[in-house]
Amino acid sequence: MEKHEAAETRSKRKRKSKSSSTSLQLQCDDANTIFALLLASLSQPRELDTLSLIRKCTSKILTSLLSEIHFRPILALLPTLLNSECPGIACCGAEIVGAASLASFVVNNEIASDCETLKGLISLLTSSKRKVMSSACNAVLDLSTTTFGQQQLLKFSALEKLMCTFIQIPILSNSVSLWSEGNGSLHCLKIGMGEHHEHLMAFLSATIILINSCDAEQLQNIPASVSEAFLTLLKELWAKVSHQMAVKGAIEVNEDGHYCKSNIGVNNLAEAIFRISINSCLLTTALPFEVLKGSLFGTTDSSFEDFILNHWEFSPFLLKKASNNLNVNDILSPFIQSLGCTGNVPSLLSSILQGLVSCFPIASDEHDVLNFLSEVNDKLGFPIAYHQDIRVVKTERHSRKEMHYFQHFNSGCTREPHYFTKDDVLKCGQAYKEGYTVALRGLEFRYRSIAAITDKLAVMFGQPSAGANLYLTPPNSQGLACHFDDHCVFVCQIFGSKQWTVFSQPSQLLPRLYDDLRGYDVNCTMAGKKEFLLREGDVLYIPRGFPHEAYTKSGPDDVSSGFSLHLTLSVEVEPPFDRWEGVAHFALHCWSENQERPYYGGSIPWSQKLDLVSVSLLHFAIKIIGNSDPTFRKACFAAEDSLPPHVCNWLAHNQKNIFCHVIDKIHTESRFLEVLSSLEVAIKKNEDPFQRIRWLWFLHPKRESSRRYDVNQSSVFEDLLSLCAQYQDEVEAAFLGVKSRFCSDVVYENIIAGYVMLLQKYRKARKQYSNGMISLHDKC
Repeated sequence: MEKHEAAETRSKRKRKSKSSSTSLQLQCDDANTIFALLLASLSQPRELDTLSLIRKCTSKILTSLLSEIHFRPILALLPTLLNSECPGIACCGAEIVGAASLASFVVNNEIASDCETLKGLISLLTSSKRKVMSSACNAVLDLSTTTFGQQQLLKFSALEKLMCTFIQIPILSNSVSLWSEGNGSLHCLKIGMGEHHEHLMAFLSATIILINSCDAEQLQNIPASVSEAFLTLLKELWAKVSHQMAVKGAIEVNEDGHYCKSNIGVNNLAEAIFRISINSCLLTTALPFEVLKGSLFGTTDSSFEDFILNHWEFSPFLLKKASNNLNVNDILSPFIQSLGCTGNVPSLLSSILQGLVSCFPIASDEHDVLNFLSEVNDKLGFPIAYHQDIRVVKTERHSRKEMHYFQHFNSGCTREPHYFTKDDVLKCGQAYKEGYTVALRGLEFRYRSIAAITDKLAVMFGQPSAGANLYLTPPNSQGLACHFDDHCVFVCQIFGSKQWTVFSQPSQLLPRLYDDLRGYDVNCTMAGKKEFLLREGDVLYIPRGFPHEAYTKSGPDDVSSGFSLHLTLSVEVEPPFDRWEGVAHFALHCWSENQERPYYGGSIPWSQKLDLVSVSLLHFAIKIIGNSDPTFRKACFAAEDSLPPHVCNWLAHNQKNIFCHVIDKIHTESRFLEVLSSLEVAIKKNEDPFQRIRWLWFLHPKRESSRRYDVNQSSVFEDLLSLCAQYQDEVEAAFLGVKSRFCSDVVYENIIAGYVMLLQKYRKARKQYSNGMISLHDKC
């Protein structure tokens, strides 16, 4: 009886206190009073009536924050609220952080600048109380609406905490769906989840926003174990999202609210996967040199050297599969096994094309993969696009003209690329039945096993990267018309057989990469042709500039029913590694940068200006020689230093001899009057005389423009010509002096050391791009 009376007494006291506090709270329209109430209440946080008062004060603050800031002093109490042991008080603190962060840009910055508030908020992300975690995560989302807020959260390790928490939350992939507020286009697609997954959706959104706000160093600082575990979960979501995107597109969230929506787009999820993957060392491992050498050039010790001396950029080369050695030419075995089929063409097409995303090209002179992301992030993760990623073509033998099955995709009338749906993939099967070849670009970005091959191929030929395209051709059919490429190719026959005809090189000058080849008249009836029948396991090398065509034909002994599947490995020699002409430009640039040139104030002395003008003219002279000298068009291996020692030693001796020949050509064939005349013609045609060596200007992007005669501006070209005309004798004398000093001073070993560093810089960006794309495909 006494216990019952005591309990009743405590209950009445609490009700009285609660009533009193309510009355007091309702009278508090003043920020100072609210501040005092909160401060007093926080001294007794475990009392139920105190918690009620704090909640009512919080409600008053939140209401005010929606209109105008009256409670700025309250922000000083945020660390205390957030660090409270009482979950309810911590939630109140997080709610204030979120509302205040959205109230104004200034308040957002104030909160983001308060280290103690950030630490308190971020600590709540790993709370054992789900409600506390959700409140903190929502506050992080609100704080992330500004760039400064994002960077401050990253500074205090919010991203790592979010990722670790997300890893612990069970995910049901069947709860993921797509929705769109717009017209259902790919650009409007957002990610949604089941109605009971608001908690998961908030953590996913906050984490993706912060990942996509990271710079390269911040991405690298994420612990590998955390990023790998988180990446696995993102890929599970991506598999569901990409499947829906291809099959049924966006679905509207129903009015009953069975889905919780997010503002995270398909492209945002793809970008997060791409970013986390760029520095991964687990995605691909390059093949050993001996394995690739045996598959492409033969198994003898000197096979690679023989190929370089007798065939590289000079003549076709056929390597037949050795039937008595099953280990030869098996570099494609992992890829073939990943297809899961051998003879059924419809299932083969489905296996190859299913789940592919578009691989947007990265600029050849791009050093920072995050720059690439900033340009394409609104389209990243979209399905393959016609012409960019895939073509469906056939060539009529009598007309020798290519025909596209998807003619309206190739007409050039549409501004936006056509992204493939599941229906388009099915149409590819019908096109195949009608004699069309399905050509797929960028296999090195879609399959790890292919990337392992192209990585080593790039190393072998001293390039930043190499490519791989796939061609599926039906029986008795020809895909591409007779043509020649601006890059060398290795044709690897996977299934079936194909008849190839390679014609004589029409010009001694090899085409440069990205040359416009549409104006060239390829005569496929010319003499000097060679024919090759490729069977499974055979490899055919075709140099750049050699016209070629191929077709299938079925016969009684053809076990493949006449169709052909082959992979083309391409070696695209790119600036500045595309030709010895590029090496010459690099050598001149380095030599010029190392010259001692005293500066006086902000002006450039006349003699120094003459030297700098002469360097620009000598660059143009090198370009002129490169337009007519075959050696200047040949690819360079000089930067390659990661091959076996005996190969590197042989290559170094070979490349040094070529370098000496190139420098001698510059010394004997660089003529001032010829340079001046050609420069005049270029300017009259409104051409950029230095277009092909733009990459030089990015070697020192932060160098003050006043410290060199910068020819990177079109307005300078006419000034350059005017200077030459006005002071022709002086400029000519300076030009001859610069040419003589350069040709006598330049040292091969010094140039190559810098050249190797430049190659590694290019390779890093390409490798990061490849890692990101492979991760989006997740194919073996």
